[in-house]
Amino acid sequence: MTPTFDDARLEPIRQKVASGVPLNLDDGLTLYRSPDLLGVGWMANQVRERLHGDATYFNVNRHINPTDVCVASCRLCAFGKRAKDPKAYTMSLEQVWEVAGQGWSEAVTEFHIVGGLHPELNLDWFCQMLRGLKERFPQVHLKAFTMVEIGYLAQRAKLSPREVLEQLKDAGMDSLPGGGAEVFSERVRRIICDHKITGDQWLDVARTAHELGLHSNCTMLYGHIETEEDRVDHLLKLRALQAETNGFVTFIPLAFHPEHTALKHIPKTTGFADIREIAVSRLMLDNIPHIKAYWIMMTPQIAQIAQRFGADDIDGTVVEEKIYHDAGATTSQNLRRGELLRLIREAGREPVERDTLYRPVERVENTFTVLV
Repeated sequence: MTPTFDDARLEPIRQKVASGVPLNLDDGLTLYRSPDLLGVGWMANQVRERLHGDATYFNVNRHINPTDVCVASCRLCAFGKRAKDPKAYTMSLEQVWEVAGQGWSEAVTEFHIVGGLHPELNLDWFCQMLRGLKERFPQVHLKAFTMVEIGYLAQRAKLSPREVLEQLKDAGMDSLPGGGAEVFSERVRRIICDHKITGDQWLDVARTAHELGLHSNCTMLYGHIETEEDRVDHLLKLRALQAETNGFVTFIPLAFHPEHTALKHIPKTTGFADIREIAVSRLMLDNIPHIKAYWIMMTPQIAQIAQRFGADDIDGTVVEEKIYHDAGATTSQNLRRGELLRLIREAGREPVERDTLYRPVERVENTFTVLV
């Protein structure tokens, strides 16, 4: 079926998409600026269904944030705190292992582990943490540490990012979550996260991880001070690295939550903006397999709609999430597996439980088998 678009500028883009021609900067800007959101979404849904049919993926995971102490002072962040802040926390190794086990069952397939840039916790501490988790939960995939955390650990240990990644991999790290990318624009980063590694350094750490056989996700934070040009440039840089390494598994657009940050004067993103971001991402990132609608940020309702606008993943059970709730997210801290199944089915999609690397999970009551 060939649609009739309200915005005639979308037809040449549709022809490119249908022919498998990668979209360029001008195409991306047109997708962001077109008033025909349904037309943009229709194209993204065509790509989504060609790649994944009616499947919507989810997993049973739990988030672990070992510390919120952070030496950076990013204007976008409501999570990180100074070490002397009375509200700051840092778990001991035993507490990390205890938190991982709270409510744990054999149903959990992934621990998602990220935290602040702590001035005292060193590489050896994190290696011990990973080894302890692997000893206690050998079946659970450890998706741990943003590229920013890797860069910081390398700086503190006076090692290269490759050496840090090698040690963490040896300790049990299975993949990386891909956060901290924010927006690669140097202008934007100087304002919102000037204490972090640069965009090029983020890409270099990701490249190194992929070279070591570690897969990762990738992200973009949108809805703050970035321009549409900044967003398209970010997507194109991710696509270029994927063409080089084929190491990205999923792209996750992250809506900025301004509450309790230095940028609290910026309004929240709208549902229209969130849905458009999913659709544009699916169309621009033709070589990244999966696009995730992260329900904890978008709300379960928008994540449902996103399954018809290019997304094929809704994330997982989560159990507890601190970073975006500290910034004002009002969603529940967790969803049960049954609730995720209902959300997906009511969106007209077929739920497929997966592990971190998108291998299907076959479940009998509370135990699982990863089909490899």
